[in-house]
Amino acid sequence: MQTLPKERRYETLSYLPPLTDAQIDRQIQYMVEQGFIPAVEFNETSDPEQHYWTMWKLPLFSVSTVREVMAEIQACRQQYPKCFVRVVGFDNVKQCQILSFIVHKPSSSLY
Repeated sequence: MQTLPKERRYETLSYLPPLTDAQIDRQIQYMVEQGFIPAVEFNETSDPEQHYWTMWKLPLFSVSTVREVMAEIQACRQQYPKCFVRVVGFDNVKQCQILSFIVHKPSSSLY
């Protein structure tokens, strides 16, 4: 049995190679199909103890297409290239965050 090399792990999908935009599209499509409300967040660090990220605009309550979410991700990436950017999905029935995944890592971070 082989163990993974010691390096910083961020969230569930961080054990995979960085997601391509096409893979991010599919994750967001799933989120929208499930009725979750997407939101884009950013932060300078990704320490596990750092629970509070800054929200990019308001959650996308009335989103109808994946392109709308991707446009907000791209805008956040451009505005904050040295920050981590993640997408979160909120369940409006359970009133909690259901999923999240990182869509941008600064170039100086470890992969």
